[in-house]
Amino acid sequence: MKKLLDLIAQELVPAFEKAGYDASLARVSLSNRPDLCEYQCNGAMAAAKQYKKAPIMIANDVVANLAESTMFEKVTAVNPGFINMKLSGAYLADYLRKMQADEDLSVEKAKEPKTIVIDYGGANVAKPLHVGHLRSAIIGESLKRMGRFMGHKVIGDVHLGDWGLQMGLIITELQKRQPDLVYFQDDYTGEYPEEAPFTISDLEEIYPTASKKSKEDESYKEEALEATRQLQIGKPGYRALWDHIMKVSVTDLKKNYGKLDVSFDLWKGESDAQPYIPDMVQKMKDEGFAHEDQGAYVVDVKEDTDTKEIPPCIIVKSDGASLYATTDLATIVERMKLYHPEQIQYVTDKRQEMHFIQVFRCAKKTGLVSDDTKLSWLGFGTMNGKDGKPFKTRDGGVMRLENLIKEINDEMYQKIMDNHEIDPEEAKETARIVGLAAIKYGDLSNQASKDYVFDIDRFTSFEGNTGPYILYTIVRIKSILNKYQASGEDSQAGQIGVAANASEKALMLELSKFNSVMEGAFEEMAPHKICSYIYDLSNAFNRFYHETKILSEEDAQQKASWIKLLVLTRDVLESCIGVLGFDAPERM
Repeated sequence: MKKLLDLIAQELVPAFEKAGYDASLARVSLSNRPDLCEYQCNGAMAAAKQYKKAPIMIANDVVANLAESTMFEKVTAVNPGFINMKLSGAYLADYLRKMQADEDLSVEKAKEPKTIVIDYGGANVAKPLHVGHLRSAIIGESLKRMGRFMGHKVIGDVHLGDWGLQMGLIITELQKRQPDLVYFQDDYTGEYPEEAPFTISDLEEIYPTASKKSKEDESYKEEALEATRQLQIGKPGYRALWDHIMKVSVTDLKKNYGKLDVSFDLWKGESDAQPYIPDMVQKMKDEGFAHEDQGAYVVDVKEDTDTKEIPPCIIVKSDGASLYATTDLATIVERMKLYHPEQIQYVTDKRQEMHFIQVFRCAKKTGLVSDDTKLSWLGFGTMNGKDGKPFKTRDGGVMRLENLIKEINDEMYQKIMDNHEIDPEEAKETARIVGLAAIKYGDLSNQASKDYVFDIDRFTSFEGNTGPYILYTIVRIKSILNKYQASGEDSQAGQIGVAANASEKALMLELSKFNSVMEGAFEEMAPHKICSYIYDLSNAFNRFYHETKILSEEDAQQKASWIKLLVLTRDVLESCIGVLGFDAPERM
């Protein structure tokens, strides 16, 4: 379906042309004075200089040509030259009926679907997920769902950190503790054990221990570097250990990402890109893109229009080692070869901006991607505590993600038990659903690039701009619909009619924005715009609910119309929270 703003502009075009003015002036926006009108056109203001005429005269000319339009209840020209419009109740009701009949609720799917690879997650193996991983997972999952909702083929890749010094550190520490393991026997030719010689808990203790030792003992660090090198050139015992580390870590990561309702199509890591590096680097050298600089090989990526210094992209260090940029470039090669995407999106900490400027420019300049392949990056801000500093545990440590989720769930459980007589098991499941909404909405309602304060008390509140408030609104609608059906009525009967009061029309106008909001949020990679929309929609519904006796209405046709309006409101809200990555319970 066409967006309502486009349909209104379409109605204004002949009115401008008939009055002798250019059709491009018929641009329409939501009113910035909703107390005066619903939509406005400022085209007369823009036309004044061109046509050497007072804006109010131009506006009056256009308004005169709209006198017979059935789209509007009222159109007026207001000094100094605004055109103010109120939609007719019948036109708006008809638009919502068509919206309700559309399986996509008015959202136009992509006419030419694209393949989009989205790189988010970025966890390191052998380490637990902590709060620093939260934003990438939540924002990336939402972007993936938005793309799919708009009709694109979106492939989510976790892109694990699985190939650096951390692996050498774990292997070195493991050898110190259990030197008799077959993995460390150079003459061993048998099959390696299927069971790992460690658990995820062991790994989570081994890695920080090894990391600390390497910073204090240079010889230990040299051993770890050598173990990393041996792993990367394919030493059998080390590769077998690496396989164990990966299996144990990925199993744990899937469990913890699952608690966030975050899933990935690909569980690839830096290791998967390694086979592509030699040919990629050689190609850059052969084609003259990579040149030697103090023993390293670099690609110049600065441009004449740059207003700040953009350093060269280093692809091979002076000691022959690869870097983060090398791996990311090789990963682009792999993705182009295997999935042929039209777009690759990245979601990382905003402090990595320079890295992605260099990588994207290098990929374009050296022909790793075509000119029309879109490389986009969304850099997110820091999640802070109430003190304005990065979020920590009460004793000052980095909080594990599963502990944060538990803390939120416990808070929600207590609130539910305090306010209702409910089965404790049902309360736990409801707390899990509402707790996830509190976390995700609390994060996504902020513009991604900005830092924000993670305030558990505020995020778990059932009032204000919070996830629980949105869910409470949906549950309230479900409760009304259930009571209506329990009385023997059919919620599918009837149809949305003309608004009976101002609060109903306000709700209908909010619903009509759905397709525009979804399209804009997807194009701008901006989940916060969906959050803002459903907060406004929830407020509009609750005002309507408090002012309207829905179930006690004696006029059956009017009641059926309101019920259909509630069904549409529920469906739009549930579509939005589905894209944001959470669900609503049946009751709260």
